[in-house]
Amino acid sequence: MATVVLVNVVLLLTILVHHHNQVQVSASDPDILTDFVVPVPPNTNGTVDVDGSYFTYTGLRSFIGAFPPKFTIFKASVTQLPALEGQSVSYAALVYPPGGSVNPPHTHPRASELLFLLVGSLEVGFVDTGNQLFAQTLQQGDMFVFPKGLVHYQYNKDGKNPAVALSAFGSASPGTVAVPSAVFNASIDESILAASFKTDVGTIKKLEAGLSH
Repeated sequence: MATVVLVNVVLLLTILVHHHNQVQVSASDPDILTDFVVPVPPNTNGTVDVDGSYFTYTGLRSFIGAFPPKFTIFKASVTQLPALEGQSVSYAALVYPPGGSVNPPHTHPRASELLFLLVGSLEVGFVDTGNQLFAQTLQQGDMFVFPKGLVHYQYNKDGKNPAVALSAFGSASPGTVAVPSAVFNASIDESILAASFKTDVGTIKKLEAGLSH
């Protein structure tokens, strides 16, 4: 009887370890078995000739010298540059106009983020799983890391000067979950939101209306 119990325990532990390893593997970009990945169009012989242009992305040219009237993100992920497939890296350029522009609280479920402030100053921060806020005021030339999956933000409170930053991600497709939109624009029942935020449905409707513009 004791032997049967021991065998069952070993089997259970094996299953749990296997499941844990699967979760760990799926939480980051999968490894590739080639130098790089080239999509093969259908109806071909399985080979595609590529040159340097395949590894080049010119979409950030519009970012250089750009000062849009509201917070703007210029992305360079696998969607924009397919050559990033399997490389576990991507970029974003961010422009924060003066006068309170904000990149609202959000998460990147598949990547940590390393932000480098090129111009201006920024108030940045993230909240860990213990609900502790880690905040900092960045000046031009500073860097700040946002751990993977944690809620974070950036805010330019300077009323006269813009801020410009570059962010590097540890995934070709980091993903973004914007907290305000995910909560108030995802068709969650308003009574559930009212109970969750300890307010009334009327207040929830106002928040939803404000985010819809």
